[in-house]
Parts: sequence; C-alpha cells; structure tokens
Amino acid sequence: MFDAQCDLAALVYMEGENPDNVLYEFASGLNASGYRAVGIVQLGRHCIDAGLSAMLMPTGEHLQLHQSLDQESAGCRLDVGQLTSAGERIATTLDAGADILIVNRFGRQERKGRGFSHLIERALGNDIPVVIAVPHHHFDDLIKFADGMTVKLHCDYESLDAWWSLVSTPASSLRRPDHSTVCEVMK
Repeated sequence: MFDAQCDLAALVYMEGENPDNVLYEFASGLNASGYRAVGIVQLGRHCIDAGLSAMLMPTGEHLQLHQSLDQESAGCRLDVGQLTSAGERIATTLDAGADILIVNRFGRQERKGRGFSHLIERALGNDIPVVIAVPHHHFDDLIKFADGMTVKLHCDYESLDAWWSLVSTPASSLRRPDHSTVCEVMK
C-alpha cells in the first residue's frame, strides 16, 4: 500500500500537548513561503467539544465537524458526512497540486480504514509527503496502518520543520551516491 520512502510523519502528542497549533503554524508558514500545503487542521480539540471545527488548507475555509445531537445522545458528535465532504474537497485540491498533505488526526475513522485514509494513500502514492497528528496511545495503530513506514516526531514545530527539510530536499543532495538509507534497503 505504501512506498517505503518514509514520507509519512506522525506528529505524536501526549495529553496536554496541542498538535493543532503546531500543524497550523507549520502549514501557514509553508503556504506563505510559496509551498502548497493542502489538508485540514483541527481547531477544536475533542469530539465531545460542541465547537469541533477545522480549517481547510490552503483556502482557510472553516468547517464545523460536529453534528447536533440531543442531550441524551452519547458518543462522539463527529459529523461523518461533513468529514467525507471535506475529504472530497481536499482530494480535489490535492489533485490540483500539492507539496505536502496535512491531516488533522489519525482518529477512529482512519483506524477503521475510512476518514482520510484514502487521502493519505493517494498522497503517498504520488510521492507527496504527509504529516498527521497522532495521539500517543494510537501510534501503534498508525504503524499497522502504514506497515511500519512512518517517522515518529515530537509534537513541536522544530521536529516537524526538521523532517520537512529532509523530505523536501532533492534526495541527491542528502547523501553520497554510495550510501543507502534504511528505507531504500527495505524497498
């Protein structure tokens, strides 16, 4: 399913860390620098938050990702229809050209092979790097999803920027011709 180029980065966060701000700052900086960062950045933190919202990149369009349920309803208020619609719009933007795909979360939908999993596969299949925020307790699920081909990053801008510097640089300038990376050996 995935190419072994290690172009999938997991921005792994612990309780109390905010990957949303890191992803927003990173994507905004890339777009301001002339790169085309495409995807979605979550603005609300949890599905129980009635204000769960996100921003499409690079347009800046805000989306409400929650559904209105009565007070007796239990469970996540994520509106899967809105998520699907956002995915279709991201796919269209991705097809128009992108330097990187930003995915707000590796959540329940992606763990089931739904949600934005098709976008991740599509981007990686087209040699477009992907960064996705992953709660630390679901990192093993991402490893299974990606057949082990992911880079684990700390939840900070510096780690994300260092990874981007490596994947956005032409491979020929990163190593001597006689040196193979671990990912290349595994191909």
